[in-house]
This record gives sequence, C-alpha cells and structure tokens, in this order.
Amino acid sequence: MIRKHAPTLAIAALSLVLLDVPAAQAASQTLDKIKEVGKVTFGYREASIPFAYLGADQKPTGLSLDLCSAVADKIKSVLKRSVLQIDYVPVNASNRIPLLQNGTIDVECGSTTNTAERQKQVSFSIATYVASPRWLVSASSRVTEPTGLDGQTVVITQGSLNFGLAKKILDDEKLSVTIVQAKDHAESLLMLGTGRAAAWFEDDILVAGLVANASDPEAFRMLAASYAPSYYGLMTRREDPEFKALVDAAIKEKMVSGGFDRLYVKWFESPIPPKGQNLQLPMSEAMKARVTSPSDALAP
Repeated sequence: MIRKHAPTLAIAALSLVLLDVPAAQAASQTLDKIKEVGKVTFGYREASIPFAYLGADQKPTGLSLDLCSAVADKIKSVLKRSVLQIDYVPVNASNRIPLLQNGTIDVECGSTTNTAERQKQVSFSIATYVASPRWLVSASSRVTEPTGLDGQTVVITQGSLNFGLAKKILDDEKLSVTIVQAKDHAESLLMLGTGRAAAWFEDDILVAGLVANASDPEAFRMLAASYAPSYYGLMTRREDPEFKALVDAAIKEKMVSGGFDRLYVKWFESPIPPKGQNLQLPMSEAMKARVTSPSDALAP
C-alpha cells in the first residue's frame, strides 16, 4: 500500500532535500563534464529484473532506470537547461566499476550492492532497495534446506558479491559443493533449469525477477533460509561527492513526495514487461525504514 504523507510535513521535508544539493556542486567534475558535452551517460544491466533490464522493445527499463531519469531531471534543473541528451551503455557485474571509474558512464543504474570494499573504488547513493540472498532450486528438487546441497553443483553469477557469502555458508556447514560461475543472471537460471546446477544463490529480488519472466515460473522455488540484508544503490565516482549529493537529492525527493512508493508498486506489485508477470513482493519493513529515513549506511 502506498503511504500517504501529511502535506505540511512533506513540503517541509522536501525543502530540506533541496538544500542537500550544495552550492559547491559547481565543483563537481561529473557535472562539469555533463555540462560541457550536453549529455549524461547511464550504465544499465541487461537482465536484472526489475531494476534494470531490456524490455520487449530492447530498450533499458526498470526501477533503477526510473530513478536515473529523476537524476537526469535534477541535472537539468541544476544546470538550468531544458534539454539533456541521455545515452545508455550496457554493463555487467565484471565491468560496471571500471566503466564508471574511466568515465565511460556517469551513473550505474543497476542492482549493485553497497559494500565497504566497493566504497574504496566508488560511491553509492542512498539505498534504493534492501535485499536478502537465498537459494533457488528446481520445483522438483528434494532439497529443502542448504544442507541438502552436499555433494552437488551450485551456480553463482560471475562478479556477484554473493560468491564469497555462498562459499562461507557452505564452508561453515562443512558441505562438499562444487561452485561454477555463469556470465550473467540469465545464464545462472538457465544452468539451474537445465540441470547443470542443483541451486543458484543470489539476492531474492533478482531471483524473483528472473523466475517471474521465465517460460515456466512454476518450475522453480526458493529455499526458506535467508541471510543478512544488503543494500542496493546507484553508483557514482568516488572522487566526486558533489555529484553523489545531487543523485541522493533526486532520490530523496522521490521518497519524500511519495513518488518512490508509486515506483515500488509499479515494479514489485504490478504486472511488469515484457510478460506481464507480477513479482508480488510488498515493501519490506527494512525498505520502509530506508524510505522514511534515507541513508547509504551498511547497517539497519
């Protein structure tokens, strides 16, 4: 359900949000570059439903793309220009950080988890989603808990942060499991669906998105076990805190106005393209807390 905000409080909060974009923004290297070339370049994932993926028209779509559109509007407002060209560049788990660092993209509009290690290389916006990794197995599998994976092969998407977590879980449980890596989430699901892997370990929402748009969504199921929450955010260059402030302000405005709630309903509780599947994932309490009190913190 979309939460309603008291008009007076919303206006006051929005005023504070607008103040989050400092006058020092003129010193932003990224903003200066965008002003000079007249365009902003967004990196997007091709199969991270519902955050960033290719729709039926082969154009990037998803929650993160909608938020990046708000960022583009904020840039136009700050630069006082009515027109701003937007370019889109596909990225994957392996090249998204290098392409941001070398200036190929200005913002990564995907489903990247904010971690202390990654913060040494890039900056993250306030949290745009709170996720928890889980195991996906075939519906016909006899596996009901992670210990049932002993002696089997599991798949992890190449470059996924969950590789290390999965290895730790398996080691802690003293399970003899072979881990193979797929090039992207779509291939991970394919390996599971064709029996080349007994399970796939990834954030619950990414798994739900791929399954919802699979040819047979009923062919898969998640194990009940869940793990520590993680926080997604839009990535920007680490050496440009002024531009991060602009990105944060754009997202905060959506959260304060109720626009983020509507986007959440659009992507998580309504039929989404290309197959009209509904993820049926109401906003978690952890996500509600981040909408009420926006933050890029790594702990609740």
